Amino acid sequence: MTEKQHTFAPRHHQLTNINVWTADSRWLAFDVRPSGASFTGLTIERVNVNSGEVEVLYHARDGAHVGVVTVSPDCPPRYVFIHGPEHPDAGWQYDFHHRRGVIVSEGRARNMDACDITPPGTPGALRGGTHVHVFSQDGSRLSYTYNDHLMHAWDPRQDRRNVGVAVPLHPVTPPKRHPREYDGDYFCVLVSDTCDQPPAGSDAISRACEEGWIGESGYLREDGSRQRWALAFIGDTRDAHGAVHPEVFIVDLPEALADYARAGERPLTGTATSLPAPPAGVVQRRLTRTAQGVARQPRHWLRSSPDGEQIAFLMHDAQGRVQLWTVSPRGGEPQQLTQSDSDIQSAFSWHPDGSALAFICDNSVMQCDSRSGACIRLTERTALPPCADAVVFSPDGRWIAYMREVAGFRQLFTVAAR
Repeated sequence: MTEKQHTFAPRHHQLTNINVWTADSRWLAFDVRPSGASFTGLTIERVNVNSGEVEVLYHARDGAHVGVVTVSPDCPPRYVFIHGPEHPDAGWQYDFHHRRGVIVSEGRARNMDACDITPPGTPGALRGGTHVHVFSQDGSRLSYTYNDHLMHAWDPRQDRRNVGVAVPLHPVTPPKRHPREYDGDYFCVLVSDTCDQPPAGSDAISRACEEGWIGESGYLREDGSRQRWALAFIGDTRDAHGAVHPEVFIVDLPEALADYARAGERPLTGTATSLPAPPAGVVQRRLTRTAQGVARQPRHWLRSSPDGEQIAFLMHDAQGRVQLWTVSPRGGEPQQLTQSDSDIQSAFSWHPDGSALAFICDNSVMQCDSRSGACIRLTERTALPPCADAVVFSPDGRWIAYMREVAGFRQLFTVAAR
């Protein structure tokens, strides 16, 4: 059980829950927020896991802050992260609905998403804030969660979290009739469909979040054809008594880039009193109908096996312990994978070949066989568990990155996979 510490400075180092490694498995990207909930970091950085060299990739200016960085799966690497507003003031400060994605590549920074908050808006532009930007497995597009400025200003209860996709259709350049509007390199849309008050017992949802791309090349439908692009996410339904009940959902996405610009029955841009709507042809389906719902704690993101056959999530078992479960993107009954005597304590990731998953359990980094559910302890059990936010396999499958609190500061570690 040999773990290696990679950062030592007396400050916090924060990994995101996925795509923190460069494609060559040599560098880990991180931000320097004091905690996941405190968005006050100024730099995006990376550390070489072999030499310990640390490089600053981006430094925020003009009162802005940055964090939650992920890396593209290709070379040269592209780094995408949340960027808060420059020159914040009393009317426009960092918030869920006031942030954007920025991509840095070879030293150049560009906005992922455009912003147009002046109705009727610009197709492909958003009107709020994006969060946890994750490249698809081929690096061509990104997913994110979203909150809406116009809905927040009109009625904060209508500012429902949703899931969106950024595609390389063409850059988006709004007229910029408001000083907080800006251009973006990607065409951005929402792909989840939410409502304010889902009917009890229905498949309608009030919130979509914690999404993940399905498979390296999508998944096989019931008829044997391939659905190339899809996302799984947690959707908040209402049970028969009206209580929030989180379940696993999937949204099938268009293959042709031009189809993301085709509006359905409602406008892509939304209206002054409605959220932006998904493009035509986007299909949202409920996958699970469980008694207890997906676990809210620990916070985790749905993650698909590389072959697209299993979507993993956390849920309590009959004894009330948090276990790892899977469900097919075609639906059916969820299958319990782990039978641990202790709760799973963290987000998780898949081995690149699909043979295993990694997470924190019993205050240790564990590696779990994806077929049997058997777990191997990779680090010694400690009084304070490793941090729950991120436990991420390297692209070559040899290492697992995670965080520990050391002398009051969050530091980055790796341990060899088996």
